[in-house]
Amino acid sequence: MSTLSHLNPAPIWIYFEEICRIPRLSKNEGKIRKYLLNFAAEHKLESKEDAIGNILITRPPSPGYELRKSIVLQSHMDMVGEKNADYPHNWLTDPIIPYIIDGHVAARGTTLGADDGIGIASQLAILTDQTIKTGRIECLFTVDEESGMTGAIALKPGFFEGKTLLNLDSEDEGILYIGSAGGIDTVGDFYYKSIPASEGSIGFKISLTGLRGGHSGDEIHKGYGNSVKIMNSILSSLGYKFGISVNSFNGGNLRNAIPREAFAVIAADRAHGKEIIKWIGESGIRLAEEFAETEKDLKLAITEIQAPVTVMDRESQDKLIRALDCCPHGVISWSEDMEDLVETSTNLASVSFEDNNRIRIVTTQRSSVKSSKHEVAGMVEKCLNLANAEVLHSDGYPGWKPDLRSEILRITTESYEKLFGRKPLVRAIHAGLECGLIYEKFHGIDMISIGPTIRGAHTPEEKIKIDTVEMFWDLLIDVIGRIPDVTGEK
Repeated sequence: MSTLSHLNPAPIWIYFEEICRIPRLSKNEGKIRKYLLNFAAEHKLESKEDAIGNILITRPPSPGYELRKSIVLQSHMDMVGEKNADYPHNWLTDPIIPYIIDGHVAARGTTLGADDGIGIASQLAILTDQTIKTGRIECLFTVDEESGMTGAIALKPGFFEGKTLLNLDSEDEGILYIGSAGGIDTVGDFYYKSIPASEGSIGFKISLTGLRGGHSGDEIHKGYGNSVKIMNSILSSLGYKFGISVNSFNGGNLRNAIPREAFAVIAADRAHGKEIIKWIGESGIRLAEEFAETEKDLKLAITEIQAPVTVMDRESQDKLIRALDCCPHGVISWSEDMEDLVETSTNLASVSFEDNNRIRIVTTQRSSVKSSKHEVAGMVEKCLNLANAEVLHSDGYPGWKPDLRSEILRITTESYEKLFGRKPLVRAIHAGLECGLIYEKFHGIDMISIGPTIRGAHTPEEKIKIDTVEMFWDLLIDVIGRIPDVTGEK
């Protein structure tokens, strides 16, 4: 039974609900690729796939529109898979369950995947709506945007022909994006010694849950709690006050999401058991007061468990805590050129205890200034060196420089003003978009990024505002209709 098909515009919501049933995490896009290729075959549309899995589906020009400039509509196939710890969901097999609440569509216990499922759905709707009279449309679907943009990186010149591109991957109705930050990942692998826990130890599991998390580009400036930072501070204090030993510490899941949960297993002298429980309770109250404005669902809990057999040696534990304490998180600088735009930031994304006594620390740096991105990555590397970590920087991805003389910006602005009676905002975005990589490979391409309003992306609180989807659709259709002939005439 359909949940969303009664919403407007119906074609987008019907396709979006179909997409919700298809598992499509980054690097596991096989099922959505098959769906798209089958869609093209079913509707007798030309399609092709490159070596990495990017797909292009082409709609020919409507009769009489053969001279219109070709336009490229671009989205990414993959999504971020985050779920509440207590929600059963297998990301390789289970569908997302959408539901409607307070004028939004959200998902049960997981990310919704509106980033960028709504972009995919709008492309499919345009490909099949014969009432839309338009020139040639190329729909580009890239893979692996969320975990490294490897699909965009692997694009080859000539894969598509259009010189005008609408990226359908932004999350603010009423804002036209004409630039984005570049990014780089800095990852540290740290190896520790494992020793037997002290005889007669008591074991505890400490859980920090309920934080907002959020997109590490769009929401890095909002002051949300970082679960890795908070748990690290707790473990540091417990070590100083009660001499606890750490067995494991895991927090965060994704490089491009602010970590929202963290869990640690510790061993302690049984004589301190009641004091530790009391201290955690008091710390939970203190944290709730500290984050009262931003993290109303924050919960710090402790559970007594069987004492772990092994723990980290003290030197390794101290090095890990110092390194995580040193690692910066949040806004580093604001843009001087564009109001309310974060220029440079860094996200302490995750810490995980893995096999063979390895601890992996993942961070992401973003900046609209190339040199600043690398400077902050260097700051993070110095912190990871405190734990003698093996540090690796990714190749990263470039930013997208704004062009205020852009033809597609002028067309989209005119469409927006005509449809809605007000001027849209024109902004750059601190999040990374594939536009920077596409521009590097397709020189001279004219681009803009638009989308409906999505909040809580990359978290189980992700939701999309229903009425903005109709506005997004109306704008998209009007823009397509305004694309001029190759001669410059409409």
